[in-house]
Amino acid sequence: MDKFFTMAEVQASLFIYLAVGYFLRRRKTVSDETRSGLSDLVLFVFLPCLVFESFNMDITSSQLVSASVFLIVSVLVCLFSFILGKLIYFKFPASKVKILRYGTLIPNSVFAGLPVVRSAYGSLGLFYASVFIIPLRIFMWSAGVSMFCDADFRTKFKSVALNPGIIAVALGLARLLLRIPLPSFVDVAISKMGDCTTALSMMLVGMVLADIEPRRVFDAGCFYASFVRLVLMPAAVLIALKSAGFDPLLTGTAVILTSMPFGSTTAILAQRYGADSEFASKCIFVTTLLSLFTLPVISIFL
Repeated sequence: MDKFFTMAEVQASLFIYLAVGYFLRRRKTVSDETRSGLSDLVLFVFLPCLVFESFNMDITSSQLVSASVFLIVSVLVCLFSFILGKLIYFKFPASKVKILRYGTLIPNSVFAGLPVVRSAYGSLGLFYASVFIIPLRIFMWSAGVSMFCDADFRTKFKSVALNPGIIAVALGLARLLLRIPLPSFVDVAISKMGDCTTALSMMLVGMVLADIEPRRVFDAGCFYASFVRLVLMPAAVLIALKSAGFDPLLTGTAVILTSMPFGSTTAILAQRYGADSEFASKCIFVTTLLSLFTLPVISIFL
């Protein structure tokens, strides 16, 4: 039960950030332009700093091997998510199937997942989480985007290669492996900017939710997707890793990141490529809200 209360406290803190963003947006304190600017600030500055700084540690050879194995685990989870999405949404209309498949493949592992892992498992957990999201970013801009449109290989490759999170991971790995020292004041600045990620990212999620009328979110498809995204998938990953005798920290990190709600890019891509963007927003709202309750429960079994 200790893990339950620890995760409940983490989720409660994140809920406060989310609620602040929600009410700021509902009161029109934050405009569309401001929200867009804050989103870019998190995506291009604060989040890369958080990811880069997660590699600022002395890591043993065994931990490096564990990170390599964890990378393979992430690829397998992505493949499982992709195949699962292909199999279970055949009864839904085409405009919703794209959204459900994408949301099943791509969770909100960056804005919501990394802050939760960092709060629960500290810098080492954040390091492993940064490794785990590499395949997720690649799948997002390749298989994920292809669910909405037929992008050419060059476009997909450019989207992956120039993703700020991937660049931060590459630089962080180079620093870790080559032992590149940075002046202390640079480290402090990067660390402090990374510390801004948790609060701002969850406030942004709250701002997204504020644009959705609560009385319109009761859609059976959203709750079906919530069960798949928040219960079925993390349970499958938990059982698989526990059965394989995986390290508890790696298991917990993988399960937490798999337990995240639909990513905010679900609605962005749906709107851009003519899918049902309102349904996508509903799915984000419902899965985000329910994840505040499902994650502490799942943590009991970690």
